[in-house]
Amino acid sequence: MASSKITTVRRRKIPKWKIEEVQLLKDLILKHDTIAVADLTNIGSYQLYLIRKALRGKAILRVSKNTLMKIAIKEVSNEKPGLEKLIDYLKGQNIFIFTNMNPFELQRVLEKNKVSRPARAGDIAPEDIVVPAGNTGIPPGPIMSKFSEFKVPVRIEEGSIVIIRDTVVAKKGEKINADLAELLNKLGIEPIKVGLELKAAYVDGLIIPGEELKVNPEEYFKLITEAHRHAVALAIEACYPVGEVIQVIIQRAHLQALSLAGNVALPIPDGIRLALQKAIAEANVVSSLIAPKCPELGLAVAKVEKVEEEKKEEEKKEEKGEEKGEEEEIAAGLAGLFG
Repeated sequence: MASSKITTVRRRKIPKWKIEEVQLLKDLILKHDTIAVADLTNIGSYQLYLIRKALRGKAILRVSKNTLMKIAIKEVSNEKPGLEKLIDYLKGQNIFIFTNMNPFELQRVLEKNKVSRPARAGDIAPEDIVVPAGNTGIPPGPIMSKFSEFKVPVRIEEGSIVIIRDTVVAKKGEKINADLAELLNKLGIEPIKVGLELKAAYVDGLIIPGEELKVNPEEYFKLITEAHRHAVALAIEACYPVGEVIQVIIQRAHLQALSLAGNVALPIPDGIRLALQKAIAEANVVSSLIAPKCPELGLAVAKVEKVEEEKKEEEKKEEKGEEKGEEEEIAAGLAGLFG
């Protein structure tokens, strides 16, 4: 008797719609670069309509049985290496998304199309829930105990409850109880975001978990900018000849060469000029120290600050290529020093 039942089960014909559904899923998998699994729990028909509208022409959304998706994945796994790891996420009520979009872009579209709803007992706070300061328009009564329970400072003004300052009543990840849900509903605060949550996405042989798809573009922009700054600094220090830094490297090398030429009095025009300027500056410092103590020498008292200013001005002229009357300036400096 038992064996006849087993034979009957084995001979049972697979429904045609299941065969067609598996074939459709296989075709969708092979035609798209990104295959994602999203949680369909608590998603209403209207919300799903809005998501389909936002992804129209960019992605195909398909609600199907997990068992049929598993079969489709296994049958195309040779053509999509690594795809079989997506089977681990085929639990619960899912919707499958087939697209050529980058999965991070897909995540941003889904995030933008989430809508708010009132909190219910048992919900998990998606972010810190803040009760803002201001007049609630609610008359005093039993609800005062709710404000007290969640340490929300209030006062009564003209027959209404006024919240004194912004107050966090639930931190991210905390469970919302019935009393808090009631208070938030009274205040018109809808902290729960409803939308498709990606469980995972497959692209280029990789499975990316949903949590890793939630990135902050501004934060990543700052990180990339900082990385670029460090890369430029490293390229300059290493004298790496790439277009972005080659001009800076040459300018830096030129300034270092000039400094060296001045320090060793290299007998070239720039070296002699810089050496003389340095000698004049040092002589002026010595003169300013000696002149007050030995007036009989008749040395002119030079102001170090003025010398430094002239030196900076001269450096600016070098950068702009203004080198007029350099010999006259040196001669005038010597004359001023020795009277």
